[in-house]
Amino acid sequence: MSFLVDAAGLTLAFVARLVTGAQGHWKGCPPKAEQRIYFANHQSHLDWVLIWAALPLDLRASTRPIAARDYWTASKLKHWITREVFHAVYVDRQRTHDQDPLEPLVAALEQGDSLVIFPEGTRGAKEEPAAFKSGLYHLATRFPEVKLIPTWIDNVQRVMPKGEVVPVPVLCTVTFGAPVAPMLGEDKNAFLARARDAVIALRPRAVS
Repeated sequence: MSFLVDAAGLTLAFVARLVTGAQGHWKGCPPKAEQRIYFANHQSHLDWVLIWAALPLDLRASTRPIAARDYWTASKLKHWITREVFHAVYVDRQRTHDQDPLEPLVAALEQGDSLVIFPEGTRGAKEEPAAFKSGLYHLATRFPEVKLIPTWIDNVQRVMPKGEVVPVPVLCTVTFGAPVAPMLGEDKNAFLARARDAVIALRPRAVS
């Protein structure tokens, strides 16, 4: 089973790179075996797959994406891939009032895992990400030792637009920036705005 899972992971990473050409560009931090939260703009169900594929092989095993339970467990194949290959942390988009949405993320961080999250909370259709929700701030203050790495995914909305199920080959990039952290005396809204700006700053500039 372990051989099958490893082979599936390598195959999926190869296919992701074949379809998108996704390569990781490290601007401000090197790929390093330390606990991290990669937080990125969100435009497609493929977003976390591309981030995972852009990481070096030795970092993938300890980096877990956040995945919507209802979508990624809807079929046996998607459930097996996300559970066994990606070790996804499932979150419920439809939750009860007494359910803490950060509970599964906190559990993963307490185990020493790294995470891939999307602070917007849902996929967007605009060029710039929507305002970040408070989860990133709460994780940052609860786990100050975990590095927060802003990440920009470019062009993925053209690979698999919202509502589509078949990816289209398009060149994509995944850019990792310098770590950010809450500053002394900085309130939640100021930190979230600064974290969002750090992601937007990584967007490739058009060549005139």
